[in-house]
Amino acid sequence: MRWLSRSPDPSGRPPLLTFSGRRFIAGLAVGTAAVLLPAAGTIAWLYPQLPTLDKVEHYEPRQPLEVYTRDGVEVATFGPERRHYLPIGQIPLLMQQAVIAVEDARFRDHAGIDLRGILRAAVADLSGGMPQGASTITQQVARTFFLSPRRTAERKLKEALLALEIENRLSKDEILELYMNQIFLGHRAYGFAAAADAYFGKRLDELSIAETAMLAGLPQNPGYANPITNPERARQRQAIVLQRMRATNVIDDAQLAAALAEKLQVRATSWPAIHAEYVAEMARQAIYARYGEAGYVQGLKVYTSLVASDQEAAYHALRRGVLDYERRHPYRGPEDHEKLPTDTVDDASAAAEALRDHRDDEDLRIAIVTEASPRELVARLASGDVVRLTGDALRWVQPALAARASPDLAIVRGSIIRLVRTDRGRDDADLAHASWAIGQWPDADAGFVSLDPESGRVRALVGGFSYADNRFNHVLQAWRQPGSSFKPFLYSAALEHGVMPSTIINDAPLVDDAASGAPNGWNPKDDDGTFEGPMTMRDALAKSKNLVSIRIVQNVGVEAARQWAGRFGFDIDKQPDNLTLALGTGSTTPLQLAGAYAVFANGGYRVAPVVIERIVDAQGQVLYEAPPPAPLDDANRVIPARNAFVMESLLQQVTRSGTAARAQQTLKRPDLYGKTGTTNDAVDAWFAGFQPGVVGVAWMGYDQPESLGTHESGGGVALPIWIDYMQQALKGVPVVPLKPPDGVVQRDGDWAYNDAPEAAPPEPSAASAVPVAVAASGIVP
Repeated sequence: MRWLSRSPDPSGRPPLLTFSGRRFIAGLAVGTAAVLLPAAGTIAWLYPQLPTLDKVEHYEPRQPLEVYTRDGVEVATFGPERRHYLPIGQIPLLMQQAVIAVEDARFRDHAGIDLRGILRAAVADLSGGMPQGASTITQQVARTFFLSPRRTAERKLKEALLALEIENRLSKDEILELYMNQIFLGHRAYGFAAAADAYFGKRLDELSIAETAMLAGLPQNPGYANPITNPERARQRQAIVLQRMRATNVIDDAQLAAALAEKLQVRATSWPAIHAEYVAEMARQAIYARYGEAGYVQGLKVYTSLVASDQEAAYHALRRGVLDYERRHPYRGPEDHEKLPTDTVDDASAAAEALRDHRDDEDLRIAIVTEASPRELVARLASGDVVRLTGDALRWVQPALAARASPDLAIVRGSIIRLVRTDRGRDDADLAHASWAIGQWPDADAGFVSLDPESGRVRALVGGFSYADNRFNHVLQAWRQPGSSFKPFLYSAALEHGVMPSTIINDAPLVDDAASGAPNGWNPKDDDGTFEGPMTMRDALAKSKNLVSIRIVQNVGVEAARQWAGRFGFDIDKQPDNLTLALGTGSTTPLQLAGAYAVFANGGYRVAPVVIERIVDAQGQVLYEAPPPAPLDDANRVIPARNAFVMESLLQQVTRSGTAARAQQTLKRPDLYGKTGTTNDAVDAWFAGFQPGVVGVAWMGYDQPESLGTHESGGGVALPIWIDYMQQALKGVPVVPLKPPDGVVQRDGDWAYNDAPEAAPPEPSAASAVPVAVAASGIVP
């Protein structure tokens, strides 16, 4: 009969008659009757109840929604089952052999059920030994796809019958493929490819022998004997797998010894390889809107416009910027306090228990203080590693270590704190010997976005400091005042009204009368409270002079300035209809501002930001594809090329000698353009800028608007994030010189439109009249 073993036992084991006769024979009779040799009547009764094999013959795995960067790096998965389906030909032979060695060594020989395995398990069970499983891989496939896990005689019999039927319908490789892709392996991982990523952050073909054996040992008890939940039990099971691999000649003695000695680096916390949580959520929402719940199990793939290296650079730049800002302000105290026993002998287990409910973070590592004094602090991380801080590492928190520190501020034994690596290390292998400092979870938040100015494709988007802590996407959803980062669009309007870079404009207080157009009692000024008198428009933008911007809007007209800003993509109805427009008191988002600056960067064309490039199904068929970028032609031009060029020259001055001079000084290249922005009382801080190939916007502020601090500004908190990102994004990118288009000339030592009128010499009394704008040779009407 086909379901009996196909070959004799080569092991030479002695007969099983050495066990207690009655007990063994009774057990054997029960096992044989219930599993191997059911009565014909029982089979006839159960057989019609068996499900059809459509699920395995036409396997359609429940595959999660996956989100990728444009260069193919996975950033997120959504769905109840995390699975990376692989055909059997793409599963490494070593992984296959390891699974077969420990789960079903005679898999290639039996016909679905293994009589020897059943007898061996029955003997162990009835003799009081450790319970052993007798299910073949084929039986496990039958159970996984069709049956419940309940241990009943009926289920075992159905399992055996289904296994025989599966073997008759499918090849061994097809059965093994089903098993290795479908089985649950802990931590939402289904199938061995998903488990390799979940536990080691690797592909199957990147695993060592030791790692392969660890995964092969998971099917027996995936929930409680995996290397994250219970490392010791997982290690014990791994050793058994390695011994079985040796016994079946999958590995030799040297490989066995090396694998047993290898220290595995398990992903104790599954930090994503690429931090794009906010973009992943955007993709998830788009899929749900189209496909509903089915979108989570159909194996859909969303390819975004993100560039993996840019996204990581943006994420870490933003985080460093926010943490640096926090370090400039006083320590607010521990996050929480847990009671530790006075006896320090059991600190390790007590600390682990105390930290269980506190969320860890990749950069701000959660820790509990076990010893604290002004001279030394000892803390345990969630990983169990002990960190000791002394000297300068404690300077920032000295007030919290003082004997008379207030209860809310004091750091004492049991305090829950955050630690930050100062060596910028990313490897968790030796945390105890890393360089550390105390940090704190930030109250302020930030956003950063970059895009290609010619196509609108978003290269990087970080919606906040921590998606786990705050899912509000500041890049898309935060309508904030842009402050001085809005001024370039007003200067652009001024160019079309005859005001050129060399035009002299008075930086002086407003005249409080009806003719000035200023609201009664409004007395705007710059942060330093000083006025510099007449200066060129170029210098005024570089220094971000508020009164000059107001006079420009007076000259252009408020409504004309609002309409011109609308050309760049700003919502006109979100911009004020009075002179406060000059100070950026309207509202915009970082993404909208990035799209607006792209107009300057690409020579005057409006582009639509794009995040989702295409959606494909599990078979690779394209379900959606974003339209190609609109051509940069006259149909999409919103400002003249010469306007964009002159504005670029002005914005280049800002990064060379103005409020953003740190940009060119740090990045050591001249092709950088941008503008800082700081709103009243430093509630919002911005830097928006570009290199001809990439636009970037950084913002920082509080969700509930409040001042970032008296001495904070866009140049101090947002510009460093932008620079940090650009250091990565511009690596290897050649400098692009600024090339003048038709229609501009050099005049009065600066660029001007070739048809801009030259004003007449000023009247002698003009200087005393505090004019709105005074040209180098006359007054602009």
